Amino acid sequence: MAQLRLGPLLRYTDGSTATVWVEASRPCTAEVRCADGARGTTRTFQIAGHHYALVTVTGLTAGTATEYEVLLDDARVWPLPDSRFPPSVIRTPGEDDDGLRVVFGSCRWAAPPAGGSDPVGPDALDTLSARIASDPDGERPDVLVLLGDQVYADEVSDATRHWLAARRDLGDAPGDQVADYEEYTHLYYESWLDPDVRWLLSTVPSCMIFDDHDVIDDWNTSAAWLADMRATDWWRERLLSGLMSYWVHQQLGNLSPAELAADPLYAAVRESPDGTDALRAFAARADADPFSVRWSYRRDFGRVRLVMVDTRAARVLEEDDRAMLDPGEAAWLREQVLDGPGTCDHLLIGTSLPWLLPHLVHDVESWNATLCRGDRGPRWARLGERVRRGADLEHWSAFPSSFDALAGLIAEAGTGAGAPATVSVLSGDVHHAYVAEPSWPGRVPDARVAQLTCSPVHNSVPLSIRLGFRFGWSAPARALGRCFARHGRQGRPAVSWRKTGGPWFGNQLMTLSLRGRSARLRLERAQTGRDGTTTLHTLTERKLS
Repeated sequence: MAQLRLGPLLRYTDGSTATVWVEASRPCTAEVRCADGARGTTRTFQIAGHHYALVTVTGLTAGTATEYEVLLDDARVWPLPDSRFPPSVIRTPGEDDDGLRVVFGSCRWAAPPAGGSDPVGPDALDTLSARIASDPDGERPDVLVLLGDQVYADEVSDATRHWLAARRDLGDAPGDQVADYEEYTHLYYESWLDPDVRWLLSTVPSCMIFDDHDVIDDWNTSAAWLADMRATDWWRERLLSGLMSYWVHQQLGNLSPAELAADPLYAAVRESPDGTDALRAFAARADADPFSVRWSYRRDFGRVRLVMVDTRAARVLEEDDRAMLDPGEAAWLREQVLDGPGTCDHLLIGTSLPWLLPHLVHDVESWNATLCRGDRGPRWARLGERVRRGADLEHWSAFPSSFDALAGLIAEAGTGAGAPATVSVLSGDVHHAYVAEPSWPGRVPDARVAQLTCSPVHNSVPLSIRLGFRFGWSAPARALGRCFARHGRQGRPAVSWRKTGGPWFGNQLMTLSLRGRSARLRLERAQTGRDGTTTLHTLTERKLS
């Protein structure tokens, strides 16, 4: 009998359809049955000996919540027997709904097993799950937006390290990092089989995008970095496996049923007895020609638009033409952001890497970009590359032309008749949370624009990061940054900005509550009380519009 190995994950939802992702132990028919009669069924597809299904559920009623169960070959496998959690439900938006609650964050190490010590503190996703489970009819997210580092391929737990050591010699590269597809699946098991997170992902729709640790720290920092990686004998397998596992576990669920139906790779994988070769060829093409593949996507939730942007695989790395997004990707982003003036009340741009950083960090990154380009000569260029890799200088500000282009696009989208009430750039990566608000010389957008950064969900925050980012926002740091800018002979950026909240540290989540043209922001940190109970404590709550 087929067993449920991983999932279910509730991914896409609209007023009448939803998708539910599962992994089974063998080939079978996966079915989702809802209490209101809606259902969906499909055969599993095979990748590298694993069996997956993305079930499209149809016949849902808008504006309702219905319990569901998962069956494999007509045997019920979800809910789990004797589950301590409430039934998983599919909630659909109604035509009259004008509210949306978006919870977002990034950077999550898998929580240790129950009873194990947690050196980085309570997991914010576990804590959110416990709060929803304790009050199923209370406040809950309408969508969970995970902005990168869903798994850590290069920083594994002790338990995973032991598992790897039993599988191969860790003295061979890449050592105690994951090497192939099978090892990636172990990361997802470790992360998504956490009982609290498993139930949360079964009952709250999710959108995801990768960041560097989903493949390797500082993925695609520079052309020189990529050349060094390609010269190793392990990188190609690592990258192809990372892209393949991402497509299976994360990207498929980001897409609507209509997009899935038009996807030739999804059709090829489902029609083949074994889709491994087709998916591997796709990943190889993405490696050889990154511009041929688009990982970015758009989701519309009524009058709220979410545009999720790939800031890792879509980069142009040649120093003379360096860009965060290749020309096709940049054109796609512009088209999505400006599409249908007056059709959205709130525009959310999801990018794993923050657009607006502390001023010192911004100036150092843009200074470094001029050095690496050779503006100060070859000796400075060599130094710049060493500094870039050592200090992780590869955010939007390390791509100055892309930084300015995004500033111009946001100002254009937020100005004029039909502009949204808010434009929010949702980001993570930097292991702290803050709010920054930009201003444009000689231009005042009609929309309220904010950089909203939230991380980590569950990870360490070293003292050096706390001190560095606190200092990075200070007046002395700004003065120091201007020294770097003068040495790099940099012009002023197209936009100025100020920090209006933070920095906050700890395992945390941000919530955007959007209703009509109003928007409220709340930041919560997971903390354990003296009685051992973990709760989400509100650090700040404010009105954005």
